[in-house]
Amino acid sequence: MIKLFVGLGNPGPEYEGTRHNAGFWWVDAIARELKLNLTMDKGYHGLVARTTLQGQTVWLLEPQTFMNLSGKSVGALARFFKITPQEILVVHDELDVVPGEAKLKFGGSHAGHNGLRDIHAQLGTGDYWRLRLGVGHPGVKSEVVHWVLKKPSLDHRIAIDQSIDRSLKALPHLLAGDMEKATMLIHTSKPPRPKPPRLATPPVPAADAAGALSAVPNTSTVQNTP
Repeated sequence: MIKLFVGLGNPGPEYEGTRHNAGFWWVDAIARELKLNLTMDKGYHGLVARTTLQGQTVWLLEPQTFMNLSGKSVGALARFFKITPQEILVVHDELDVVPGEAKLKFGGSHAGHNGLRDIHAQLGTGDYWRLRLGVGHPGVKSEVVHWVLKKPSLDHRIAIDQSIDRSLKALPHLLAGDMEKATMLIHTSKPPRPKPPRLATPPVPAADAAGALSAVPNTSTVQNTP
């Protein structure tokens, strides 16, 4: 089961609404769902909340170390409470997933994400769970840093928030350790695509209409012959 839910981001109001803080948005949402308050704990270098769910102690964590040192916070809490990497879920922004979708993944590389890179280093392994929240890609590699440190468009923010709301429905499965069901629920909970508008029947041009009418015989003037 997952015992430690970590949301990645950067502290401070100037970063609050940026794409790189999508992990914070997720942990904030689960805290609201569970009616928990995150408070600063200097020992773990982050905002922390603790509760008991399904008979197990569960932690929420938002590292306040800035993204590049996220592992300092995650490692400190995990080591003190003897939480294994396999019991950790790290929620982060993902360039290669479109806004509105989320992907659950176990293990693998950090793929250049600086928050994951430091967590890898502090835990000594990449064998932990990740929830990848799609924020989209700017299309040009050189724009990536600027992209993640900017606020998404309103449409994209709504789509990201919707993906967060849908992924929270997998929480009971994450807590129970049923990662297969959690994965199926998260990966199949895409928003419905809007139906294409129905094409209206084009109006008949006036000239064509007149021609069509002239081709119809005027039966009102036809007289019966004996």
